[in-house]
Amino acid sequence: MSAGPSAGAPARASDVTIVGSGASAVHFAQSALERGLSVTMLDVGRPRPAPVRPDDSFAELKARLADPWRYFLGPRFESVLFPGNKGEYYGFPPHKEYIFEGVAGYAVESHGFEPLASFARGGLAEAWTGGSFPFNDDELEDFPFRYDELGPFYDLVTRRIGIVGAADDLARFMPVHAHLDAPLELDRHSALLLERYGRVRERMNADGAFFGRSRAAVLREDRDGRKACDYLGRCLWSCPRDSLYTPAQTLERLLGQPGFTYLDGRFVTHFRFEGSRVRALEFVELATGKREELDVARLVLAAGTLPTSKIVLDSLWRGRGERVRLTGLMDNRQTLVPFANLKLLGASWDPDTYQYHQLAFGLANSVAKEYVHGLVTTLKTALIHPIALSAPLDLATATWLAKNVHGALGIVNVNLHDTRRAESYLELAVGSDASGDARTKLVARYEPAPSESADRKRALARVKRALWQLGCFVPPGMAHVRPMGASVHYSGTLPMSRERKPLTVDRDCRSHDFSNLWLADGATFPFLPAKNLTFTLMANAARIAAKLAV
Repeated sequence: MSAGPSAGAPARASDVTIVGSGASAVHFAQSALERGLSVTMLDVGRPRPAPVRPDDSFAELKARLADPWRYFLGPRFESVLFPGNKGEYYGFPPHKEYIFEGVAGYAVESHGFEPLASFARGGLAEAWTGGSFPFNDDELEDFPFRYDELGPFYDLVTRRIGIVGAADDLARFMPVHAHLDAPLELDRHSALLLERYGRVRERMNADGAFFGRSRAAVLREDRDGRKACDYLGRCLWSCPRDSLYTPAQTLERLLGQPGFTYLDGRFVTHFRFEGSRVRALEFVELATGKREELDVARLVLAAGTLPTSKIVLDSLWRGRGERVRLTGLMDNRQTLVPFANLKLLGASWDPDTYQYHQLAFGLANSVAKEYVHGLVTTLKTALIHPIALSAPLDLATATWLAKNVHGALGIVNVNLHDTRRAESYLELAVGSDASGDARTKLVARYEPAPSESADRKRALARVKRALWQLGCFVPPGMAHVRPMGASVHYSGTLPMSRERKPLTVDRDCRSHDFSNLWLADGATFPFLPAKNLTFTLMANAARIAAKLAV
């Protein structure tokens, strides 16, 4: 049986029912289908807008659109940041707003945390910058398996989606897996930084700093209907060629496969259970507002750490009247460090390049799994840069400055690891609406680790030292500590455990509370390395799906 979007529910329960369509969900679904299992996926599923003039470069688009300001800045100029802004350094591209559009019935109250959730087709990874960094054995120390078990699934996902990278000095932090394609062409600034590293490598390595090519889920050659990167300079506004991978691309291919049913426009609220077995899913059909129920044989929650956790919390409350607390909420603390390359002051720049990070670095730590991960992005077609934004200059001088330093500017996104702590948690708040019906709200509270401030300052000092060795200058006071929640690398609330304990899962991410429930997203991670976790989410989802009995 095959079905497209908004297809009716199957006559009987599919072998597997999946909630969500993000990175974990689609790769779980693909692996389950490859094993001969039937799959039903429930999803809100807001689609991405069609690309505008997909063959135009950044410069061509600006010249040819009748109203380019609307495309690049938004109809309400929502992506514009003004001088003196104390929030984030970069505005969100206007037509990516669909990724974070909310749903009635999903509410979050947060403390020390600025959470995001996605109900888009493809989930949060629709806003992914493609960073694909496998966890190594040190980082998997708290997981109930090692790299030799997860590694084949990194290989599998790489073959499915296409990842570029190199075996270089960063291999000490990131295992070199199979099917890795050669990196994209470097922009001039990135090439200069890498060449400089070759000259000062020994000195930087002695300080524990290692530099190399980033790994990214982007194509060098056409594959599966996707086109190779053509250096259009439009990455920030969504790749019009689908060169940069997003989960919605996998979902599109699944729609035509026998045994797959996709039910979009459905917002799942909770599951109904009897004893230790899940019996049915309850959801709201958004077009009508009607509550519906779907029988399930095996249920997989892959809606993202926060929505998945809320479904579990709601299910326990509605089914048993239990109000529980899910401790261990994690996220990567990020610091944005703007810099100027002194050798490129006054140099020109080329907009027709790959826009996201082409270089990365690692700072070794005395505890190996706590290494510091950094992504280096040189300024190309981004609308503004923190150095220019903060310059206390008149318009004429600021315009001159922007033109003459543009090619020299860049930014480093510095990531720290995180650990599970009882002080950081999710729980439910229960109230009622105007008609008296019960309403629940997710409460998120995050408390940084006691050592976080010192760790962050130490990492920042090391980053500045490394950049100086590369011939770059970081203006005083320009580093921006992003709020917790900004990285959207959420995890840890329903962790893998070697012991059978409530509100945990086993090594195959099967619930210790419900025999036919699997969790396939970041909620199951017992430790969060400094790396982007999306690649590992996909590999782990494929790993656990491969173990399902037919």
